[in-house]
Amino acid sequence: MQFIDLEAQQQQRLPDGRTIREAVDARIAAVLNHGGYILGPEVDELEHTLAAYVGVDHCIAVASGTDALLIALMALGVRAGDEVITTPFSFIATSETIALLGATPVYVDIDPASYNLDPAKLEQAISPCTKAIIPVSLYGQPADFPAINAIADRHGLPVVEDGAQSFGSTQQGHRSCSLSTIGTTSFFPSKPLGGYGDGGACFTNDPALADKMRRISRHGQERRYFHRDLGVNGRIDTLQAAILLAKWPNFQQEVEARGRIAAAYNHKLNAAGITTTPQLAEGNTSVFAQYTVQVENRSEVQAALKDQGIPTAVHYPTMLCQQPALTCQHSRCRNGCHTQLALAASKRVMSLPMHPWLSDADQDRVVFALAGALQLTSIPSPA
Repeated sequence: MQFIDLEAQQQQRLPDGRTIREAVDARIAAVLNHGGYILGPEVDELEHTLAAYVGVDHCIAVASGTDALLIALMALGVRAGDEVITTPFSFIATSETIALLGATPVYVDIDPASYNLDPAKLEQAISPCTKAIIPVSLYGQPADFPAINAIADRHGLPVVEDGAQSFGSTQQGHRSCSLSTIGTTSFFPSKPLGGYGDGGACFTNDPALADKMRRISRHGQERRYFHRDLGVNGRIDTLQAAILLAKWPNFQQEVEARGRIAAAYNHKLNAAGITTTPQLAEGNTSVFAQYTVQVENRSEVQAALKDQGIPTAVHYPTMLCQQPALTCQHSRCRNGCHTQLALAASKRVMSLPMHPWLSDADQDRVVFALAGALQLTSIPSPA
């Protein structure tokens, strides 16, 4: 059983009858034929396609989800001495990009139902040094942006959505990456919309921010050999843009399949007495980049499932405020002292196989094995 089955994805048929693999091969061949390997026409096509889907005026395709965060913060003027508020329960890129600019990550604990940043604890973390807020839309559903944006607006602060796991999800009918000042996402291969290498994007309705992020992603260049800003080499490769375009016609179908599979997991796990899963907030949809449960004795449970050929993963076992690379940063939440819910989750979360082609039979295998590992007996053995 595959945790995420990218091979199965390549065999899926597109509306024109080709497999995704055939469409990818054709798109790559087109790039090889025209030779525009850097900022070729596929990059512009991808940006227009994604901006229209998200429902914003501007998309800047970049080299990775990490670059997307870094470029967004640079465009907002984050620098040494600033503070940026975020969650301690995420991949290191969320805080790494803050620290790389000399700013300080300040951590706010998570909501126990969604595992996203808890808006009720946000305002007390704001100080005169606060420059921005980065909520993470963890596991595939948006953070509570109506509440977060209301607080940010009162304090005149921009909000950057780390939507690396949530591209394709919605909140009150609006898509992830359109919910804040800047939205960012990742096209890492395992993401809901994944390339075959690194890639990412920034989204905004602010034309000045869009222009600045585009310049920063291209060495701060306004025109050839004229650099208005300090920037980075953060542009997406034309080949990755082409691959994403080849996969694009099936993306929404895959999003819907993820929702159906997650609903089936919910039903099967609840029937087995396993209810410790992230809850979908009212008004949200999720792309279920991960399907995650909480368990006691996690390492033993993982070993038991591995013995039955079932892969698992942990996102994330160590909080950002506990990471050696970041603990040297001054923080009002050092070593988890104010992030106890995140700390508890980090010790218990475990993600199950999740992708749009996961069969009902394989789900039954997963749930039966998990129930057995947890010594629950209310679910029948799969046929």
